[in-house]
Order: sequence, then structure tokens, then C-alpha cells
Amino acid sequence: MGDHAKALKYHEKAREILEKSLPPTHPDRAVPYSSIADVYNNMGDHAKALEYHEKAREIVETSLPPTHPDRAVPYSSIADVYDNMGEHAIALEYHEKAREIVEKSLPPTHPGRAAPYSSIADVYDNMGEYAKALEYHEKAREIVEKSLPPTHPGRAAPYSSMADVYDNMGEYAKALEYHEKARSILEKCLPMTDPDRAAPYSSIADVYDNMGEYAKALEYHEKAREIVEKSLPPTHPGRAAPYSSIAD
Repeated sequence: MGDHAKALKYHEKAREILEKSLPPTHPDRAVPYSSIADVYNNMGDHAKALEYHEKAREIVETSLPPTHPDRAVPYSSIADVYDNMGEHAIALEYHEKAREIVEKSLPPTHPGRAAPYSSIADVYDNMGEYAKALEYHEKAREIVEKSLPPTHPGRAAPYSSMADVYDNMGEYAKALEYHEKARSILEKCLPMTDPDRAAPYSSIADVYDNMGEYAKALEYHEKAREIVEKSLPPTHPGRAAPYSSIAD
């Protein structure tokens, strides 16, 4: 809702309660600090965001064993703040720390090992280093395909991410190809009534819009709208998104 002052007030209350009710070595004491950091990040107060993420990191490192994968989370969060600041080299450094922790703490077949690669890819995408972005998204895709069953919708995510990179490169045919792959996976994995089936149609529409093929863009936004209207109740705010896209 954008009421940052109120959000900070309530996260601060949560922090006070947890600090009174949990022992000093409990990792959940880090949660309010992360939440407060996220609010400051949304406000554009990056120095404060880093300060609170750093507090969360200290708690997590004190309370969790070296082999616990959740020790990676604060590093990823700090990296995201630096990425928002345009400090991409530092963002990559922190995402690399997260990746090292995850690789030491999760088995080779765990899908969670893909996340740091996707995050690193996103930073390279923001830097305009598209070849590197695709390289890391490809690594994420390989992990996901080895660790998730063929019927898992999570297998679609790397294809969507790679499609977005190709779209940013202006390689629209490739972008459409990868969004189609994501769409095919989701349609095989998700029930007809799942609203997430709409996402690839919206993404494909956006590519056509960037190509100047507005009739095709409208066609795919309409498909997304139909799925959303069949799968979400009349009062769900998610039903508004396709209309906004069509209007744009």
C-alpha cells in the first residue's frame, strides 16, 4: 500500500516481541530485521536497508550451523540492495557468497541450488551483459531439470528468464521461442483452473508489443485475460492485470 512508516512501525513491534520471546540464539530473530530492510529498500534508503540486512546476517550466522542453507539468504538480500543501487560488482560478490553457501549445504540434486545462478544472471542482465546472463540462466536451467520431475511447474522459470534476456537484447524470435517453452511446460503441469497459466501469454504479448505487432499482443493479452477470469473469483485483484496490459 506504500505506507512505509506504518510498515516500519509494525515490523518494529514484531522485532520487540521476538526479542522478548525467543532465546538470543534463535534464527527467527533475524526475520524482522530482514523485513525492515526490505521496507527501507523500497523507500530507496539503501544505507538503512544494508544496515538491517547486516543485522539479520549477524543473527543468522550466530544461530545457524555453517552447513545450513539459510545462511545464504542475507547475502542474497544484501546483493539485491546493491543491485538496486547500481553497484553491480558488489551485488555479484554477495550473490557469489550465497552461491558458495548453498553449494556447500545442499545436495547436488536439490533445486534450491539453482536460485543463486538465477540471481547472478539477473545482475548481469541489469548490467547489459546478456551473454553472461544467459550463461547463468542456463546453469540454473540444468540444475532445475536434473532436480525437478518433468511435471513440476518450476521447470518453466529458467525458460521465462532466458526469454526476458533475449527480449532485452531485441532478439524477439528467441524470446518468443523460450516463452513458448515455458508456456508448454506450465500447460502440462498445471490444472486448467490455475491462474499461473496466464503468465506466459502475458509475457508473449509483451514481446509482440515490443516488436510493434500490436494485434498479436492484444490476442495474447486476451488469452491471459480469459484464463485469469476463469481461474480467479470475481473479487480477486489479480483479475485487473490483463485489463491494464490491454490498455497499455
